[in-house]
Amino acid sequence: MLIALLIIIILLLLYVLYLKNRFVTLDNLNKEAWSNVKIYLQKRLDLIPNLVNTVKGYAKHEKDTLDAVISARSKLLNIDMSNVENISKVLEAENTITKTLRSLMMLNESYPELKADTSFLKLQDELSDIEEQILATRKYYNATCRTLNIFVQSFPNALFFNILKFRNAKLFETDDKVNEVPKVEF
Repeated sequence: MLIALLIIIILLLLYVLYLKNRFVTLDNLNKEAWSNVKIYLQKRLDLIPNLVNTVKGYAKHEKDTLDAVISARSKLLNIDMSNVENISKVLEAENTITKTLRSLMMLNESYPELKADTSFLKLQDELSDIEEQILATRKYYNATCRTLNIFVQSFPNALFFNILKFRNAKLFETDDKVNEVPKVEF
């Protein structure tokens, strides 16, 4: 009887060790994926001043649009993106940047000379490439979130959730309004 109890305790301890190690692995993959998202968000943030300065020369009457882009950029720069716990704030700022950048990019429809500017076209291509990278890294990040969350929420793992300090990962979701085509009025 004592041997059976000892075997059960040893098996339980081995299972808890497995859970902890598996969680650490999934958590680190999730943090790495978030780090990759941050890299491309930062690249886009670094591109914005050049884009704004290029547009500024042609669209002098678009102060509100330019100010909105600059303000959205500043808001995201003031968030500690290295902390995964700040993802809600990052997502909110990210959605704002995406909307304002779309409005900025729509200005080329109203200013034909801007559409022909080679530096604007180069920046536009660069922005498009960065947006694709953000999308790809966001998909991978969300996949790691899903895997981590399934692991944490599955039975019997959920029983150990609080004891082992497991966390659920927050998905990187975009606001539905971000996908709306911006209206530019003159």
